[in-house]
Amino acid sequence: HIPIGVMWLYWILLVLLLLALLRRLLRGSSSPNPFSADCRRPPAPLVTDKDVRKKVIKQAFSAAKVPENLDAVVIGSGIGGLAAAVLLSKAGKRVLVLEQHGKAGGCCHTFSKKGFEFDVGIHYIGQLGERSLMRFLVDQLTEGQLQWSKMPSVFDAVVLGEPGNGKTYRLYSGNKEYVEGLKKQFPDEAVAIEKFVRLVKVIRVAQGTTHMVILKMVPVPLVKFLSRTGLLAWFSPFFKMTSRSLTDVVNELTTNEELRAVFSYIFPTYGVLPASTSFSLHAILVDHYMEGAWYPRGGPSEIAFHTIPVIKQAGGAVLTKAAVQSILVNADGKACGVSVQKGQDLVNIFAPIVISDAGIFNTYERLLPAEIRTLPDIQAQLHMVDHGISGLSVFIGLNGSKEELGLEGTNYFIYSHQNLDEAMNCFFTASREEAAENIPILFVTSPSSKDPTWQERYPGKSTLCILALAQYEWFEEWKEETVQKRGAEYESLKNAMVESILKTVLKLYPHLEDKIECISSGSPLTNQHYIASPKGELYGAAHSISRLQAEATAILRSQTCVPNLYLTGQDICLCGFMGALQGAVLCASAVLQRNLYSDMLRLWRNSPANNSKKKD
Repeated sequence: HIPIGVMWLYWILLVLLLLALLRRLLRGSSSPNPFSADCRRPPAPLVTDKDVRKKVIKQAFSAAKVPENLDAVVIGSGIGGLAAAVLLSKAGKRVLVLEQHGKAGGCCHTFSKKGFEFDVGIHYIGQLGERSLMRFLVDQLTEGQLQWSKMPSVFDAVVLGEPGNGKTYRLYSGNKEYVEGLKKQFPDEAVAIEKFVRLVKVIRVAQGTTHMVILKMVPVPLVKFLSRTGLLAWFSPFFKMTSRSLTDVVNELTTNEELRAVFSYIFPTYGVLPASTSFSLHAILVDHYMEGAWYPRGGPSEIAFHTIPVIKQAGGAVLTKAAVQSILVNADGKACGVSVQKGQDLVNIFAPIVISDAGIFNTYERLLPAEIRTLPDIQAQLHMVDHGISGLSVFIGLNGSKEELGLEGTNYFIYSHQNLDEAMNCFFTASREEAAENIPILFVTSPSSKDPTWQERYPGKSTLCILALAQYEWFEEWKEETVQKRGAEYESLKNAMVESILKTVLKLYPHLEDKIECISSGSPLTNQHYIASPKGELYGAAHSISRLQAEATAILRSQTCVPNLYLTGQDICLCGFMGALQGAVLCASAVLQRNLYSDMLRLWRNSPANNSKKKD
C-alpha cells in the first residue's frame, strides 16, 4: 500500500509528465501527413476478370521490377505490411513490398481449386459500421473501394455437444440484442450476464486498445514507473484486468457450465485457452463483435487488390515470389536493405528504411545477421513471447447455391464438451493419432453465404471453411519435405483429421453429404509454407497473459534496437485483421515520426458523415 501523501505526489508528477508527453506526441512533424485529405471516392464496379486481378496481386519478382530510389522496403504483404506501405505511400514515400508467396495478401489472400474460391484467414471482422473510426481508416487505405457486407443478426452460434443432439446458443449483434438474447437463452442467469457485459463495457469505455497504443508510443521508462507504482492500474481498468484469466473471471460470475462456455467461446479467434487468456484481451474481442460483423464484398482478396494500387501510384511496387533471405546491415549497424533469393542468385535491394511484417521470430531469429541476433534488447524481446497456436483447415466445395443447400452466414463454434479448458488440454496432451479421432472444437463458416457477390461470380456453387486447432509438433517431422509431397504417413494423419472433422460437420449439415464436389486441407506445415509461420502459427506470437502486461506491451513496439529497422503487423499490437492494422499505424507513425492516430482522428472528425451526425 502506498501512503496517501506519496500517492498524491506521484499523481502530480504523472500529470506533469503526461502533459509534456502529449505536447510531444501531438505537435506537428515535418513529415507529410498521410491523412491530410479524405481520399474516398465512389466505389468502382467489382473486377472479376482474373487476368486484370492477376496483374495487381501476382506480380512476380525480378530485379528489373524493383523501383529506383526506394524510401522503404517491406517484408511481407499481410495487412500489416500493406497498410504500413500505403500509409508511407500516402506520405509521398516510394515503397517496395516483397512477398515470398506467389500471391499478395498474406492471410487476406484466397486460392482456387476445381472452380471454387476459398479464403484462408479473413472470416469476419467487427467494428466496421459506416461511421466507425476503423471503417474510416480502411476506407482511407483503399480510397473507399473496399466494400463490406453486414453478416446476419446472429453472427455466431455456439454448439455444445454433438450437432443435432447438443444445445445451440446464438449471439446477436447490437448491445441490447446481445444481452437480451443471452437472457432469453439463460433465463435464470440475468445477473451473471449483466455483470459479464458490464465488465466488457468497462474495458471498452476505458479504451483498452487505446491504452495499449499509448504505451507503445511513450518512453518505456515512464511505462515501467506507472506499472511498478500501481498508478497504471488506477486509471486503466484494461491493465488492471490483464493479469486476471478469462476462466477465473467467468467462474466467479456463474456456476452454470454452459453459460461459462458461451462467455468464453470466442477464444479460438485469438488462439489462447481460457485459463491462459487475459480477460482484458477477451473483452476486446467480445466488444469487437457486439455490434455485429462484416465480410468483404468480393472476398478477402479485395483487400490486397485495392491497397496495392495506392502503393503503385506513389512509385512503389508489390512483388511476389520474392523470398527475403536476410536483412542487410551496414558497418554502422544500421538496416540498409534486404537480400532476395531469385533462382540460384541473391539480389540485394537497398533502402534507408526496412519494415518487417514477417513476425518477430522470423525477423529476429532468421533474417537478421547472426551477430545482431544476440543483442541483449533482441533477446529480451524474444524471451517475452512464445510461438502462437497452430491449426488445421478444411475447405469444402459444394454443388448448389446457399438457398438450395440451406447454408447461412452465421459462424458455428462446435464444442464436444462444455468445459473448454479441460477438453482442449486433453486434446493437446493426446498422441496425434488419438487427437485425430477426438477433435473437441471446430469453427465452421460458409464464406460463399457471407458474400452477396458470390453467386454472380460462382453460380450454383457454395463453400464451407472449417478450422480446428492443432499442435505443430504433430506434423513437425515432415517440415523439411516438399509441399504436397510429404509422403503417405503425413497424408494419412491429415486425412484422419479431415474425416473426423467431416463427421461432425455433416451432423451440423447432414443434407450436404452428396453435394460435396471437392475437399482441400491444410496442416500447420501448410501455414509454414504459404504464410511463412515458423511453427504454423495462426496469429503470430502467442497472446498470453504475460504478453499483455504493461511493460511487455510497451517493449514490444515497432521500433527495434537496430536503427532503421521497424516491425509491423499483429506481433506489434494484437492479433487478427484489426490488430495487424494497428501495428501498421504504429509502424508508420514511428517511421514518419508523427502521431498518425491524431492525424486520422482529426480528418475523421471533420468528415462530412461526422459533421452531419453532429447536426442531427
